[in-house]
Amino acid sequence: MSSSTDEIPPKPGELVHLEPGVRVLLAPNPSPMTYWGTNTYLLGEKDITVIDPGPDSPDHLEAVLAVLQPGQSITQIVVTHSHKDHSPLAAALKARTGAEILAFGDSASGRSEAMIALAKTGDLGGGEGVDESFAPDRLVADRQQIAVEDRALEVIHTPGHMGNHICLALGDVCFTGDHIMGWASSLVSPPDGDLTDFMSSCRSLAQTEWRRFYSGHGAPITEPNARLKWLISHRQSREAEILAQLEQTASDAAGLARAIYQDVNPKLLPAAERNVLAHLVDLHGRGLVRPRQAFEINATFEIV
Repeated sequence: MSSSTDEIPPKPGELVHLEPGVRVLLAPNPSPMTYWGTNTYLLGEKDITVIDPGPDSPDHLEAVLAVLQPGQSITQIVVTHSHKDHSPLAAALKARTGAEILAFGDSASGRSEAMIALAKTGDLGGGEGVDESFAPDRLVADRQQIAVEDRALEVIHTPGHMGNHICLALGDVCFTGDHIMGWASSLVSPPDGDLTDFMSSCRSLAQTEWRRFYSGHGAPITEPNARLKWLISHRQSREAEILAQLEQTASDAAGLARAIYQDVNPKLLPAAERNVLAHLVDLHGRGLVRPRQAFEINATFEIV
């Protein structure tokens, strides 16, 4: 799932200027799933918009407040999605600044009808790292404009990694949260994640020529459209591998993951299994595979 890199990470709490009016502060939460940690973006010169305040970390809260210069204040907090490495600090930051929290919705928002139905069964597991208590002050919708001083962020609803996931366009750059990252492909874990929606969101983003992506983790992506093309191709190749394995023998998600992800970091194998399950859900929806028993996490799948 991850790709090797020689990039040197910034230090947590050290403000990095990316371009005029755009800065980033790294949260101190590195892990196999978050890479260096969560990127918290600060937009504007006086009335500051924060994108993805990050995990519930008192140190990161103080670091965000410490970088404010005289005359600057945080006026709004925009959350790309409600995973615990992105949204929990929003409440504490609001308490200290009075800023309004904006998001597409709570952690159950934006799910497709198929994922709503699967969630009701409770048989697919999932729920990794979900901030169940997240509650935005104001909901934003697809293609809505969010004022950032004399500029505007355009909301792009990009379900896939999570139903309430949004990307945020600022001119020809885009803050992509966990939907598009340069160091790894995004985790898609049903029923919070939906591979059918993920692919649709990728193709939607690919309709625009972007200059740069600023993701939730890792360095800026300097060839954004090439990265999008690779991610779409990558998912298509994973699908082909899964179908090829099932042509040989029926299997469950865990068995398929072990057969396909042979060079993955063992710590990431559970995430790989969730990604395989997402593919199986998608393939089942398209009538290409079927479970031999009830549709559940350990179900054995076969070619239709």
